[in-house]
Amino acid sequence: MYQSSFDHVAIIMDGNGRWGKKRHLIRSEGHYAGSKRMEEIIDASIGLNIKVLTLYAFSSENWSRPYDEVNYLMELPVRFFNKKLPEFMRRNIQIRISGNTDPLPDKTREVLDKAVASTANNTGIIVNFAFNYGGRGDIIHAAKTLIKDVRNGKISEDEITEERMQQYLYTGDLPSPDMIIRTGGEKRISNFLLWQSAESELYFSDVYFPDFTSEMLAKAIGHKQVNSYLSG
Repeated sequence: MYQSSFDHVAIIMDGNGRWGKKRHLIRSEGHYAGSKRMEEIIDASIGLNIKVLTLYAFSSENWSRPYDEVNYLMELPVRFFNKKLPEFMRRNIQIRISGNTDPLPDKTREVLDKAVASTANNTGIIVNFAFNYGGRGDIIHAAKTLIKDVRNGKISEDEITEERMQQYLYTGDLPSPDMIIRTGGEKRISNFLLWQSAESELYFSDVYFPDFTSEMLAKAIGHKQVNSYLSG
């Protein structure tokens, strides 16, 4: 198996709605196509021996999208995990969620919680879904929690370091991403992993996410021989 030099790869899965619009489809059909491509990217990441894959699934800014689109994006994880969770268990995949899940509909939050709890003891690749996530909100949440712990005497001011701060972020004990990939043609971070990306390599692709193949992922991390290591 090919040994990736990247332990943690994060992907801003951009361009789903525009992919649908380009094909005269509704935006939700583009999001569905993106979820199918996401399955391939998870498979490819296993084959590439990536240890952590973070996927930007729903940003804290996405609530401003049309009502029907937001509702679909809340329903999509329910369909996805109801279908894929048995496979994730079988393949030893651990699921994590980074973001504020409190405002989510009960059904969405419950399926995310179930996926995390069910796979908690799995020791294979960690697939971390950034859901209702924003980088600024992540830092504010971490700072507020840290302040509470200082006030409650759990830690002292002198113990506040960059390493300690990182533990309070939604990503917790996960390593910072070695590379952040953004599809869809935009060349910006869009409030994604702001603290964690301080030293990350950035890779921008003009391809909409539903067309971002496992071969393109391999190319992004600097490997061109695909067929020999993909798990299929």
